[in-house]
Amino acid sequence: MLNRFLHKTRFDSYDDFMNNFEIDVPENFNFGYDVVDAQAAVNPDKTALLWTNEHGEERRFSFADIKHHSDRAASFLASLGIGRGSRVMLMLKRRYQFWFAIIALHKLGATAIPATHLLTAKDIRYRCNKANIEAIIAASEPSIIKNIEEALPGCPTVGHVIMTGKDIPAEWKDFDKGMECAQDWKRPEHVNDNEDISLIYFTSGTSGDPKMVAHDFLYPLGHIITASYWHNLTPESLHLTVADTGWGKAVWGKLYGQWIAGATVFVYDFEKFVAADLLKMIEKHRITSFCAPPTIFRFMIKEDVRSYDLSSLRYCTIAGEALNPSVFEEWYRLTGLKLMEGFGQTETTLTIANFPWIDPKPGSMGKPGPEYDVRILEADGTLLAPGQEGEGEIVILLEGRHRPCGLTRGYLDDAEAMARAFDDGLYHTGDIARVDEDGYLWFVGRTDDVIKSSGYRIGPFEVESAVMSHPAVIECAVTGVPDEVRGQKIKATIVLARDFHDANLRALAKDIQEHVKHLTAPYKYPRVIEFVEELPKTISGKVRHAAIRKAAMNANATKIKVS
Repeated sequence: MLNRFLHKTRFDSYDDFMNNFEIDVPENFNFGYDVVDAQAAVNPDKTALLWTNEHGEERRFSFADIKHHSDRAASFLASLGIGRGSRVMLMLKRRYQFWFAIIALHKLGATAIPATHLLTAKDIRYRCNKANIEAIIAASEPSIIKNIEEALPGCPTVGHVIMTGKDIPAEWKDFDKGMECAQDWKRPEHVNDNEDISLIYFTSGTSGDPKMVAHDFLYPLGHIITASYWHNLTPESLHLTVADTGWGKAVWGKLYGQWIAGATVFVYDFEKFVAADLLKMIEKHRITSFCAPPTIFRFMIKEDVRSYDLSSLRYCTIAGEALNPSVFEEWYRLTGLKLMEGFGQTETTLTIANFPWIDPKPGSMGKPGPEYDVRILEADGTLLAPGQEGEGEIVILLEGRHRPCGLTRGYLDDAEAMARAFDDGLYHTGDIARVDEDGYLWFVGRTDDVIKSSGYRIGPFEVESAVMSHPAVIECAVTGVPDEVRGQKIKATIVLARDFHDANLRALAKDIQEHVKHLTAPYKYPRVIEFVEELPKTISGKVRHAAIRKAAMNANATKIKVS
């Protein structure tokens, strides 16, 4: 399938990859027809999706099955008036019906809006009104039903609620029965143009209302790099990305690039993450490729990893937040596998990564990929040349290049956000990085997270990595707090590992400080340490540094000052 979209599919080196990678963009590309149905025609019996849940249920779907079910879903949704340009929200968790629904929406030329099941009634109402959502397709669970019921009176554009599962309210439609009764589906003559909007994601943000990030129908082609040249997948691969379908990372690792590569997507449908259960899944199903955020790996390395047979694993990738070197080193010690970190945003596909030809440096995001002209914008407005050493904001140069497959079409109905992000031929990521002498990029922090203390610019991530390598620490966020002498002091807000809950906190704080002093420059150690039960996070699970900076001291937290 790759050779349908690439002039060259195999590369001998990183330089070869950068110089010769090129996507052949079809007219009116549609992932549902041009990938799913094309795979069904060529490889009908090849397993596309292997789904299992924590109760031991298992379903296996071939590409022919996926075509059949998505066709039936498209026919059913069309009978409800859903078609080109319709906006439909999906709240399907890890249910296999998600794959039928999103492909059906692509085949209709409609716009899918994946959303987490964690949304409250207020969240649902906001999204429905902001995006003029016409229908909701959701898993039939009490909390989801309750929140949708509460939201609906304030959602005048929603004409249909469609559910999959048991105990569906009588006034709502049954997705599975609708597919069973649907008529045969025939592809319409003109489904979409490449620039039509196929996906909208609401970014959770660390402050303010979520923004609508729009992607066009070419977005899946941008994930060729994600799957084939970062996850390193082939048609023989069985790939597991740990992500709920409500998040952008799901289509990064559970759909687009994987099926273009012809790989099998493995889905483990669970309610509560348990590291030991995930290790059992890898062992039992002989997973070959695995991708998860650092938090997942942090919990997994606390288990007795060597008691599981992980010999099927050939490749491990990591993204979602910056990787602490201590996690990299421990996973490598336990498994012999190097974690290949990657960087991208909801607004992009993979932009920077440790590709197969690159020997990863623990903690580095790697090097830019070929689809995006990644540059570093220094504080004085100077653009660094590719590979040039320095530090500044990660930006993407847009002038003089084709539009990258995967770059957002913009923030819908938000001129202010568009003006901030797209300026003078640049897309501004809002992330700060430094480039070393070998051209590797290292995450420093968000533009508003960088700490300025005694004349030094200090990236919180470097300090967080040092704190995280202490055995007592399970999670950490580093922020700046006002200081009359230094301008700002470094503060570490820490969640302790289970075995340290009864420790002498003042002595432990001093020990953590000394630990950090030995790993980084002494001026970077945290002068204030706060122990908390949990860190404030966005709905997508990212730490809200801004909330930590702004919030008054938690009455139940323990704050330790040691100069």
